[in-house]
Amino acid sequence: MQVHTVNVLCSDKFHEYMNATDPATCQVYEFRNTHPMPIGILTTDTGKLVEIRETITLNSDAFSNSFHEDLQFHFNNERIPERVVHAKGGGAFGYFEVTHDVSKFTKADVLNGVGKKTEVFVRFSSATEQLGGNDAARDIKGLSVKFYTKEGNWDLLCLSTPVFFFKDPIHFPSFFHAMKRNPKTNLIDFSMRWDFVTKQPESLNGFLYLLSDYGIPNGYRKMDAFAIHTFEINNKHGDKYFVRFNFRTEQGEEALTSAEARAQDPDYYNKDLYNAIEKKNYPIWKLEMDVMTLNDIKRVDYDPFDVTRLWKKGTYTTVPIGCLVLNKNPDNFFRTVELSAGNPGNLVPGIPGPLDNLFRSRRMMYRQTQVHRLKVNHNRIRINEPLYWKVYNRDGRPPVRENMKDAPNYYPNSYNGPVPYIDPARPKERFTIYERNAVDLEPAAYFYNHYLCDEGQRQRLVNNTAQSLVPVSPYLQQRALRLLSLTDPQLGIRVAECLEEALETPTPAPHAIKIPRHPYEGNKHYVHL
Repeated sequence: MQVHTVNVLCSDKFHEYMNATDPATCQVYEFRNTHPMPIGILTTDTGKLVEIRETITLNSDAFSNSFHEDLQFHFNNERIPERVVHAKGGGAFGYFEVTHDVSKFTKADVLNGVGKKTEVFVRFSSATEQLGGNDAARDIKGLSVKFYTKEGNWDLLCLSTPVFFFKDPIHFPSFFHAMKRNPKTNLIDFSMRWDFVTKQPESLNGFLYLLSDYGIPNGYRKMDAFAIHTFEINNKHGDKYFVRFNFRTEQGEEALTSAEARAQDPDYYNKDLYNAIEKKNYPIWKLEMDVMTLNDIKRVDYDPFDVTRLWKKGTYTTVPIGCLVLNKNPDNFFRTVELSAGNPGNLVPGIPGPLDNLFRSRRMMYRQTQVHRLKVNHNRIRINEPLYWKVYNRDGRPPVRENMKDAPNYYPNSYNGPVPYIDPARPKERFTIYERNAVDLEPAAYFYNHYLCDEGQRQRLVNNTAQSLVPVSPYLQQRALRLLSLTDPQLGIRVAECLEEALETPTPAPHAIKIPRHPYEGNKHYVHL
């Protein structure tokens, strides 16, 4: 009877624990609840049943134990190369639903037909954080949507800020080297960051976004996301339009201050996303596009293809498209989030894509990095596999799926292998974009004076900028202050005053706790041979 009573008490305490604990923390208990019995008999990698005495190697022939060999060999080989950028991240499944008729602008099947739903996988990330890094670090966040459309996979890669740091793709390696870790100390180095920004002033606008409230969103669910580039799209008649795609969060856009961010769990963003979905509080974003016609493009007094600046108000029309809903967490993180491979070059008919040089370089770079990480058949991995595919590519590192079986492996051929189709609506003209090399600080000035809505936002930008300059050498501080003053005199003055105050304030020493020596440590006896 006592045993029965104890079991009832334990059961009550367990239910109390489950009700009081967030879903992410008690996931393993939830698995046990949904699987009251073991899910099967344990096997080796080749399917051989494992006998219970093979789960211990002490006092036995460990190297004739295939279960032991499987564990050790697989453990030594279970990691794949980390992403060079956007390594730390999370993800979820969901759908995209068309809510407005945009057939006037594009013939893309995924965006046409009010009420149409398309399955998606979304990967969130932090641009410069390594695997195991801090979600709430001040960083550009990523939102990459893979639409599984009838016309192929469309990957729409977005950032948490509406502008990028540079136009010339040659700066990609140097920029991220400067933003990541010092090659000797392996520490974040603000001297490297400010040196790059002052040497490439066009990056200042993006850097100010990073130092503002937009640098630390309050989780992935409460941030907007922007595809950055200007996309060319076309309708079924071949008419061209130029658009910028934007996701607007329905959860309300929120940010964390630097102090609030330091107090968060390093996995705060991923845990917040996971728990919201498990509680059926499904996050939603509205997809819209800012639209210009070809005539609009010709008349504007700025470069609408420049990724370092916003489009000016009054020069475009905003058109709603649909909503993105995330309603399912992955059942295995590695096989989805880690194996997902986004590429901005994965486009569909009706969306020929951006024309700028940065985008053209990205579509090459992303494919190369996915081949490095996941090998040449990365689009055969389940999370990346399109709904329909017929190719002439063969073999390579697994997975190869059916490897096109016995179909011809060359094109053209006379033996009924897959054939291409004709798209009569495809535009017959292509544009070449000539991009200027001059430095323009007007976008950064506009961000400070107009995009930031109130004095509180501007003051936090000033504070964060000054703090980032504290560890920098006086020479580089002066160079940065000069650039800020050229952008806006008041911004330069305010950052200089805040920096002077910060330099005069001593950094508090960490409060260390002394650990007393163990009493036995002083009585060690050594045997001298």
